Amino acid sequence: MYDNPDDVYYGPDDGYDGAPQFANEGSALRAAGPGNPRNLPCPTCGEPDRLTPADRRLGYQCDPCADRQEGWGD
Repeated sequence: MYDNPDDVYYGPDDGYDGAPQFANEGSALRAAGPGNPRNLPCPTCGEPDRLTPADRRLGYQCDPCADRQEGWGD
């Protein structure tokens, strides 16, 4: 099915089809859950509790910082 160990996947018992679950529509951040808590600061802005361990492994920053970098927002 999926072979990337850095992503968070949910199995059939979780009510999902095994695809990676995202935090919000349009977000690359992974959904938080018991095995992937949103408890890490953003490496760009330093705000606490913005990333999960999966997000950090993937080298992500929080959505507001990503939006600013891409020219969206203020």
